[in-house]
Amino acid sequence: MAAPDPDAALSLRGLRKSYGPVRALDGVDLTIRPGEILALLGPNGAGKSTCMEMMVGLAKPDSGTVHVHGMDPVTATRSGIIRAMLQSGALLPDQKVRSMLKMLHSLQARPMPLAKAVEQADIGDLMGRRIDRLSGGQAQRVRFAIALLGDPDVLLLDEPTVGMDVTARRAFWHRMREVAATGRTIVFATHHLEEAEREAARVVVMDRGRIVADGNAETVSALVAGRVLTLRGAEAHLVAELPGVDMAAPDEADPGRVRAVCSDADLALRALFTSPLAEQVHDVLVAAPGLEEAFMHITDHSDENTAANAAAQNAAPTPAAHTVTEGAQR
Repeated sequence: MAAPDPDAALSLRGLRKSYGPVRALDGVDLTIRPGEILALLGPNGAGKSTCMEMMVGLAKPDSGTVHVHGMDPVTATRSGIIRAMLQSGALLPDQKVRSMLKMLHSLQARPMPLAKAVEQADIGDLMGRRIDRLSGGQAQRVRFAIALLGDPDVLLLDEPTVGMDVTARRAFWHRMREVAATGRTIVFATHHLEEAEREAARVVVMDRGRIVADGNAETVSALVAGRVLTLRGAEAHLVAELPGVDMAAPDEADPGRVRAVCSDADLALRALFTSPLAEQVHDVLVAAPGLEEAFMHITDHSDENTAANAAAQNAAPTPAAHTVTEGAQR
């Protein structure tokens, strides 16, 4: 296991963590430089939230180390060096936003001026509201303000725009760019891949507790060969069956559109327009792959699942043997 980098904002070395039979982290090594804006991507259960919890000392690894500007995570959190906006962060439902923020502000080791945190999080219109009367997106903005109260050098954001509509998400990232311009290190996890592609200078993809890709959006996107076919009017599973198509799924940003990664786009188009789908598809486009296609490709386990299902079917008892077993049980 490599030694921690003393100049790093965050240094993760050999992190492993299991919850019973589930391996949440499986040897994670990651160095994040001061001032970096990094997007942490991965499917549910990939280990993103576990990593973030370890960065602020809320979870301990079974093995490996975490350092925040050379300090252990608990010390860094207590001193205000690092703060997090986590999905698990609970608010005080019977309090007004103003009173809760004032109370939390008084506990900070090196507080940011309260008015500045309120302005940067854009929650001035929420200060007189009770917490339990906030919408999901409004509550996220309050959590963001709380994370800013300690004036941290490192800011962690776990799915920061969940519950926000398109307008609120756009406003949030406008504010976040202002925060990033102050030189803070920002690590955010998101399922909105267009946010990662637009906002992050560096993208790290996790899958099954491991880092499987690391680079800027262009570098990660280049891991996918071929072209991307997008269309409307057909189900993703039907598009996936076309020759020349490696995988297909609904577009996260536009569920009515299907995005397909093609090893042979010409073959896929010929098959599409000579199939029954030709009468119903529209808005058909072919383009170079982007981050979303790379993510689909890197984290796709359909071949493994197909092989596992085939093995299970081959190992299954014959119907006659199954009937005898049921009879014996009765």
